[in-house]
Amino acid sequence: MQTALNLSSCTAFLAGKKATVDGSTMIARNEDAGGGINAKRFVVVNPADQPSEYVSTFNNFRLKLPASPLRYTETPCADTSDGLWGESGINTDNVAMSSTETEFTNTTMLGLDPLVPDGIGEEAMLTVVLPYVHSAREGVKRLGQLVTQFGTCESNGIAFSDADEVWYFETVGGHHWAAERIPDNAYAVAPNQTGIQEIDFNDPDHFMYSADLKEFAEAHHLNQARSGFNFRNIFGEDVQADHYYNTPRVWYGQKMFNPEIDQDPESRSMPFTRVAARLISVEDIAFFLSSHYQGTDFDPYGKTGTAESRQRYRPIGMNRNQEMHILQIRPNFPAEHAAIHWLAEGVNEFNAPVPFFANCTDTPANFKNTPLRTTTESFYWLNKLVAMLADPFFAEHDLDAMVAVSESRKFGLANGRAAVAAADAEFKNIAKEKLPEWHNQVNEKIANTITENVKDLLHQLVLLRAEKMVPTFEKGGEL
Repeated sequence: MQTALNLSSCTAFLAGKKATVDGSTMIARNEDAGGGINAKRFVVVNPADQPSEYVSTFNNFRLKLPASPLRYTETPCADTSDGLWGESGINTDNVAMSSTETEFTNTTMLGLDPLVPDGIGEEAMLTVVLPYVHSAREGVKRLGQLVTQFGTCESNGIAFSDADEVWYFETVGGHHWAAERIPDNAYAVAPNQTGIQEIDFNDPDHFMYSADLKEFAEAHHLNQARSGFNFRNIFGEDVQADHYYNTPRVWYGQKMFNPEIDQDPESRSMPFTRVAARLISVEDIAFFLSSHYQGTDFDPYGKTGTAESRQRYRPIGMNRNQEMHILQIRPNFPAEHAAIHWLAEGVNEFNAPVPFFANCTDTPANFKNTPLRTTTESFYWLNKLVAMLADPFFAEHDLDAMVAVSESRKFGLANGRAAVAAADAEFKNIAKEKLPEWHNQVNEKIANTITENVKDLLHQLVLLRAEKMVPTFEKGGEL
């Protein structure tokens, strides 16, 4: 089971409220499946649709759920025969959750506290936690209780946020965990490896952990340091594969947000959190989560470096991107209008996130209805088709196609920003109880606009590719 789970590997980004341009908290992640296709949906789960008991079709984890769940958004799989995998969402109390970032516990800890095959895992976490918590801190506590009680079947990192706080929660072994509050003025990059470093056991405002974490490490002589308690070093891995698959993604994120700092792409000592040289926007996060080492010798689409260097490190934007979410809780707005679930689908080098006001009761048809067969009437499949056509053009450095993709992405982000600005100017004229239905209409309108833009891009790419087919021949003068 663990081998199969490890095929899913994502990249997460977190930013505190004093690290962003407008004071928003933001948690974001690429959901990267084990293969190129894992069709996704975007839905709203209303309280009447929430089960009273969760029964996993993935690993038979079962849990009776509390009464009175909150409404929430989520991005489940289109095919739920092997689990739901809710992945990302915001509830009506403006608590956001992104689950999960696949991580790896070292073999010593796995031997002492083995994973639990039918314990709680990524597949279930969002559905059994998000509808029942009223703050990010409550999210950490509820998930921690579930991991301690039932055990977990995998090692994961989970992000929580509300209007004030951003937390990152990591599991190690079957029953142990720790969570750190990201400093308000800082950001963090999480790339499939344990991130949390020194834990201050006397600072409950910024750290939470399983009750016996410190004692367990002491009893089994797990801490090799002469002082301190470095969670990453005690429980995480640092194997050769990390230096090619994981740490370069941290390096590129910190290079982007702290260009003044010179670091080794393969260094495991890069800090988990940093204060950026400037304030961070939604567009910055979208760029980072679609990046592939642009401007370096490691860009697989690049012209510099060597054939080896261009394939040396695992990029962030890649063929296995399925959806990318940026969960934004904004200040200076009433709670009923503060939360935006930005969502991109497909391969992130070629798409742009769409803003959805999370206080809604439904989602557009082409986002919530994702068939298992390719169709341009599904936003997921539409974006996957664009990627299939665009990728060879990028490899060929075809300027016309690259400009078309760039302009389409700019159009998407610009129109998303325009839609949010227009709604911000108008929402105060809408009665509070009518906001969810009004948000449905706003969301539908922007989804339609950006869908048509993506269809236009698909058409442009088809026209360009039609001139580059291998079986071709110039017309003779007499034809």
